[in-house]
Amino acid sequence: MNRIKEVKALDNYEILVTFDNGEKRIKDMKPYLNKGVFRKLKNKDFFKSVKIAYGTVSWGDELDLCADSIYKSSYIYNENK
Repeated sequence: MNRIKEVKALDNYEILVTFDNGEKRIKDMKPYLNKGVFRKLKNKDFFKSVKIAYGTVSWGDELDLCADSIYKSSYIYNENK
Protein backbone atom coordinates (compact mmCIF):
# COMPACT_ATOMS: atom_id res chain seq x y z
CA MET A 1 0.00 0.00 0.00
CA ASN A 2 1.27 3.44 -0.92
CA ARG A 3 1.10 6.17 1.67
CA ILE A 4 0.62 9.82 0.87
CA LYS A 5 3.50 12.04 1.91
CA GLU A 6 2.43 15.37 0.38
CA VAL A 7 -0.45 16.92 -1.56
CA LYS A 8 -0.73 20.19 -3.45
CA ALA A 9 -3.64 21.76 -5.33
CA LEU A 10 -2.76 22.70 -8.90
CA ASP A 11 -4.54 24.85 -11.43
CA ASN A 12 -7.33 23.33 -13.50
CA TYR A 13 -8.72 21.22 -10.63
CA GLU A 14 -5.82 18.80 -10.37
CA ILE A 15 -3.88 17.70 -7.31
CA LEU A 16 -0.23 16.67 -7.18
CA VAL A 17 0.22 13.80 -4.76
CA THR A 18 3.63 12.58 -3.56
CA PHE A 19 3.74 9.04 -2.22
CA ASP A 20 6.19 7.58 0.31
CA ASN A 21 7.97 5.69 -2.47
CA GLY A 22 8.93 9.08 -3.96
CA GLU A 23 6.52 8.80 -6.88
CA LYS A 24 4.54 11.91 -7.80
CA ARG A 25 1.17 11.53 -9.47
CA ILE A 26 -1.53 13.87 -10.79
CA LYS A 27 -5.17 13.27 -9.94
CA ASP A 28 -7.62 15.12 -12.19
CA MET A 29 -10.66 16.11 -10.16
CA LYS A 30 -12.61 17.72 -13.04
CA PRO A 31 -14.71 14.59 -13.78
CA TYR A 32 -16.07 14.73 -10.21
CA LEU A 33 -17.05 18.40 -10.04
CA ASN A 34 -20.72 17.82 -10.88
CA LYS A 35 -21.19 14.78 -8.63
CA GLY A 36 -22.61 14.83 -5.12
CA VAL A 37 -20.39 16.23 -2.39
CA PHE A 38 -17.59 16.80 -4.92
CA ARG A 39 -19.52 19.85 -6.20
CA LYS A 40 -17.98 21.76 -3.30
CA LEU A 41 -14.63 21.51 -5.06
CA LYS A 42 -15.84 24.02 -7.66
CA ASN A 43 -15.11 26.68 -5.05
CA LYS A 44 -11.43 27.40 -5.81
CA ASP A 45 -10.63 28.43 -2.23
CA PHE A 46 -12.13 25.21 -0.91
CA PHE A 47 -10.30 23.17 -3.57
CA LYS A 48 -6.98 24.78 -2.61
CA SER A 49 -7.52 23.90 1.06
CA VAL A 50 -6.56 20.27 0.35
CA LYS A 51 -4.34 18.57 2.95
CA ILE A 52 -3.36 15.16 4.28
CA ALA A 53 -5.45 13.83 7.15
CA TYR A 54 -5.17 10.32 8.57
CA GLY A 55 -3.45 9.05 5.43
CA THR A 56 -6.03 10.44 3.03
CA VAL A 57 -6.28 13.50 0.82
CA SER A 58 -8.82 15.65 2.59
CA TRP A 59 -10.83 18.80 2.26
CA GLY A 60 -11.78 19.44 5.87
CA ASP A 61 -14.23 17.08 7.51
CA GLU A 62 -16.39 17.06 4.41
CA LEU A 63 -14.51 15.14 1.74
CA ASP A 64 -11.61 12.72 1.45
CA LEU A 65 -9.99 10.28 -0.96
CA CYS A 66 -7.95 7.23 0.02
CA ALA A 67 -4.37 6.72 -1.15
CA ASP A 68 -5.09 3.52 -3.11
CA SER A 69 -7.94 5.13 -5.04
CA ILE A 70 -5.81 8.13 -5.94
CA TYR A 71 -2.88 5.97 -6.99
CA LYS A 72 -5.00 3.78 -9.27
CA SER A 73 -6.85 6.67 -10.93
CA SER A 74 -3.98 9.11 -11.41
CA TYR A 75 -1.06 9.45 -13.79
CA ILE A 76 2.64 9.93 -13.25
CA TYR A 77 3.75 13.54 -12.92
CA ASN A 78 6.32 14.54 -15.51
CA GLU A 79 8.46 17.30 -13.98
CA ASN A 80 10.05 18.03 -17.37
CA LYS A 81 6.75 19.03 -18.97
